[in-house]
Amino acid sequence: MSWFKRVEKGIVTPTEQKKETPDGLWYKCPECKTVATMAEHKRLLSTCAKCNHHDRIDAADYFDFLFDNQAYTELDADMHSADPLHFVDTKEYPKRVAATEKATGLKDAVRSAHGQLNGLGLVVAAMDFKFIGGSMGSVVGEKIARAIDYARQNRLPFLMISRSGGARMMEAGYSLMQMAKTSAKLALLSEAGIPYISLLTDPTTGGVTASFAMLGDFNIAEPGALIGFAGPRVIKETIGKDLPKGFQSAEFVQEHGFLDFIVDRKELKQKLTNLLTMLQKTEVPVKKDTKASTTA
Repeated sequence: MSWFKRVEKGIVTPTEQKKETPDGLWYKCPECKTVATMAEHKRLLSTCAKCNHHDRIDAADYFDFLFDNQAYTELDADMHSADPLHFVDTKEYPKRVAATEKATGLKDAVRSAHGQLNGLGLVVAAMDFKFIGGSMGSVVGEKIARAIDYARQNRLPFLMISRSGGARMMEAGYSLMQMAKTSAKLALLSEAGIPYISLLTDPTTGGVTASFAMLGDFNIAEPGALIGFAGPRVIKETIGKDLPKGFQSAEFVQEHGFLDFIVDRKELKQKLTNLLTMLQKTEVPVKKDTKASTTA
């Protein structure tokens, strides 16, 4: 049976000499199934070269490509969630938080930082979906509030990058209070005449959409992002009707007047630079009240 064996040089390879392809070298687009190298995918900021599908990325990734030379100062980096309600579902809330911290390396579902964007000062708060679905709890609300305070005190524009499944059920009413808290802080920012830009990414839903995500001086979004309050399945079951095609996509939301524009991630830094430069040129100085002094 020697005819059945391939004995030519270069064809027969002993098992111990076979080389497996290392994991993490290739990326397959979930939309168009195009395969590309991970190096190319990262160069394109995790967008598909063929169909422009925008993958979800972490807060650290946004910081790296938005801030000049990847240089920024993080705010309130060590803030942790407490357990005010002693909540238990399939596991105790503190244990769930600890397990998520260990798995993700994050302290909670939002990170905030300040630095330079093409030479312009900027404060950014960005959410991480992989931390309990980017849910909004007390820490998320407090860190966003403090980031807004920093922007107001230093007169720096504020950028909020939202990605969330909504309020965190483990904190119940405490999480819902963050909607009012962050909205009040943004009102103070507006009174100070400081720009607030809200970037909605995939997905932005629930109480986050119903509060700070939709309160920007400019509300913008990434292509194809899911944006809404309740999910499509819940809405369909409630109204008993089929929903329009593309319902709750960024493009649908813009068409109905809730977004100013949609921006490709690869163009985000330059678009923000143009927008902030324009706002600086048109800024009207705040006049202080003066009282005429009289002498007897």
